[in-house]
Amino acid sequence: MKLLVRNLSRSTTEQEIRILFSEHGEVNECTLVLDQATGKSKGFGFVVMPNESEANAAITALHEARVAKNRIRVKIAQD
Repeated sequence: MKLLVRNLSRSTTEQEIRILFSEHGEVNECTLVLDQATGKSKGFGFVVMPNESEANAAITALHEARVAKNRIRVKIAQD
C-alpha cells in the first residue's frame, strides 16, 4: 500500500521517515520529494508498505503525530 506523508519538516530525512514507519511494519520504499532547483525537501513524501494491515496501523498511529515539531498527515496515496 502506498502512503502519502504530508506536512513534514523540511529537515526530516528519508531515513527518519523509514524508521518511523518501520515501527509499524515492513517498509519496501520510502521517497522524500525534493525541489529540483535546491535539492531540499518539499515537505512531503511517499512510503510503500506491502502489508495492508500494517499500513493501516501506521496511518492510525502516525496521522496527526508530531514529527520534528510538525503535525504530519498520513493517508493512502491516490494513483
